[in-house]
Amino acid sequence: MPRPSLFSRCGLLAFLGTFAVLVSPLASAAESVPLPNTRPLEMTGDLSAQMVAGIDRFLQRELAQSIPARAQHWQRNFTSTEAYQESVYPNRKRFRALIGAVDERPAPTELEYVATTAIPALIAETATYRVFTVRWRAFGNVHGEGLLLQPKGAPRARIVALPDADQTPEMLAGLAPGIASNSQVARRLAESGAQVIIPTLVDRRDEWSGNAQLNRFTNQPHREWIYRPAYQIGRHIIGYEVQKVAAAVDWFTQENESASRLPIGVTGNTEGGLIALYAAALDPRIDATLVSSYFDSRQAVAKEPIYRNVFALLHEFGDAEIASLIAPRALIVEASLAPEISGTPPPRPGRAGAAPGVITTPRMASVQAEFARVQALCGPSLSRRFHLIAAGSGGTPPLPGSPLALTAFWSELTADRTPLAALQAPPVTTSRIPDVNARQRRQVAELEMHTQGLVQLAHHDRNAFFWNKLKPDSAAAWTAAVQPFKTIFWDEVIGRLSGPDLPANARSRPLLDRPTWTAHEVVLDVRPDIFAWGVLLLPKDLKPGERRPVVVCQHGLDGVPADTFAEDPALRVSGIYQAFAARLAERGFIVFAPHNPYRGGEDFRRLTRSLNPLKQTLFSVILEQHEQILAWLSAQPFVDPQRIGFYGLSYGGKTAMRVPALLDGYALSICSADFNDWLKKTTTIDGPPSYLFTKEYEIAEFNHGRTFNYAEMAALIAPRPFMVERGHNDGVAPDEWVAFEYAKVRRLYAQLGIPERTTIEYFNGPHAINGVGTFEFLHTHLNWPVR
Repeated sequence: MPRPSLFSRCGLLAFLGTFAVLVSPLASAAESVPLPNTRPLEMTGDLSAQMVAGIDRFLQRELAQSIPARAQHWQRNFTSTEAYQESVYPNRKRFRALIGAVDERPAPTELEYVATTAIPALIAETATYRVFTVRWRAFGNVHGEGLLLQPKGAPRARIVALPDADQTPEMLAGLAPGIASNSQVARRLAESGAQVIIPTLVDRRDEWSGNAQLNRFTNQPHREWIYRPAYQIGRHIIGYEVQKVAAAVDWFTQENESASRLPIGVTGNTEGGLIALYAAALDPRIDATLVSSYFDSRQAVAKEPIYRNVFALLHEFGDAEIASLIAPRALIVEASLAPEISGTPPPRPGRAGAAPGVITTPRMASVQAEFARVQALCGPSLSRRFHLIAAGSGGTPPLPGSPLALTAFWSELTADRTPLAALQAPPVTTSRIPDVNARQRRQVAELEMHTQGLVQLAHHDRNAFFWNKLKPDSAAAWTAAVQPFKTIFWDEVIGRLSGPDLPANARSRPLLDRPTWTAHEVVLDVRPDIFAWGVLLLPKDLKPGERRPVVVCQHGLDGVPADTFAEDPALRVSGIYQAFAARLAERGFIVFAPHNPYRGGEDFRRLTRSLNPLKQTLFSVILEQHEQILAWLSAQPFVDPQRIGFYGLSYGGKTAMRVPALLDGYALSICSADFNDWLKKTTTIDGPPSYLFTKEYEIAEFNHGRTFNYAEMAALIAPRPFMVERGHNDGVAPDEWVAFEYAKVRRLYAQLGIPERTTIEYFNGPHAINGVGTFEFLHTHLNWPVR
């Protein structure tokens, strides 16, 4: 993708001042009037930065409004417990899909002792319980691993105790330093007679976030390293770990069937608290849940680590709504200290690209407000077993697993008021503790390989979802046939903005005067605080009443509209864009060069972190902007609305795949320097071009790999003309990836009887506009003669 250009640094107006020799500015007052039917454009400064800032303001309002808006997705029935459970079942089902907890678990589940000739499974014991190293198959070839604390007498309860991601099971059991003795939850519960499984969570280090064979590494925490590719195929690090808990509960359930029925509980702090809350929301077999150092309003989830990013979360669920899925079972929320995670592992040579995010202790007022929300959602009857524990001296939150919280949890779990046993002596090791580093490596590797396996099989999912349901009998029938899939693509993958549309309120001002064309800046309102901005290039030989075709020329990452028509050979962008917008205007096309808001480094990337929880992506905004642009262009007296084409480079090529697929107002689309196997591009650990090794965390689209790869997106464009422009030396992807994916497109157009409407042009060049075959394509399919 293009790196930040000089235009990115100084903005379009500064460009015009600095490089005035390139243009002949309009001088006279008569020439400075705006376009007909537009008001004067008076905005100054960096319009790109203002666009991003405006979108952010819009999203902050949307985030605040999401809380009352969630009610529309719930139809709670309070007439009985059974009626309530049935009424929230659709919400539970959607929540399961959102966190990717959808892999099939084996049955029956067996708990395995883990031992070697040097280290037996029994590693420690006390007078009342023994500690074993164990593992259990969760799904596929993925296992939960950790410790089993087995009472020497009959157990009183069965509990999954989850540490934070950066804590080991040994810490929670009192076998290793790192957790204060009073907060060693698993040990305290075992001392009171519970059978306890302590799973290992994927941690926040970055040691294995990369590929040693490629010598490519990142500073992404292991949780982010698993999250990124999993997200693309409808999975999630959260869902994976919730399923490990569910598999442990499967084993507990089997044990209950062969012996007396014992209550099942789950506890967790910080990251373990998240997993405990989500697991209990999905699994009615869990009788009581203790969540420490996590429960809070999630309105600021965009500031948390990206591995907590759940698509559409705040569209339907905050922590209160998730907790309402637990009712009427017991939930103890402990407002306790969380570890202060100030960011990712530090960037260093050979390791970079992690998404920013922090973890802090939830504010007491925020926890109390969210807890009050769930009580209001469930009512006093269903929430009577919900408790908020906030002990501590001088207003300081306690450490996780305080005696008060554990006692409340134990009482609700065992249905008696027997207090926890007094703190006993820690377990005494009977052999060497297993290598926790090697265990962590296995946990990361298993999830990595499981995800990569799903990536390899995703084409079967897309066939079942898309191709097998469609018959490419004719071009005439295809448009109607794919319409339901366009709705799914927009609603479930890209996401739609909410809120009122605004009238365009078009403003313009003259910008450049060239020998054969003039340029005019145009700004259109879209939504409150969201506007569209671009530059219109008008050929000077337009005749009164004449309607011409338009080519919308889209810049790439960190670009601005001027990049598409800048001609100074000293500017790097000139070599990438080849002034293709200017060349097309010289050929007599009307050209519009819009600005897309993927500029500003972390500023625009942070937008996606606010968009995703609202069930939206950056292209949710871009689609609305282009919808307004198309409407405005179509209304102009010099435009033929049936002949508006799209031509985008790099990130503009991403736009060429998504926007014309959904906006039928574009008569054709040309994807330059981007088309490839998009799933492989965003998920593979084996290809150097993979986005897993770069900072572009904003490109993720949940479950796109199992629904719409680039061939499917092109199929949504069909039967309109579609073209790919591809340089052999383009580092976006190798030719083989591109050709493989395009072959499906070529086959579709042939089956539709319109093979002449699609083509791919390879040229011996880099990541750049070539402007040869694509120009011919535009002349042919927009019906404009070559001059």
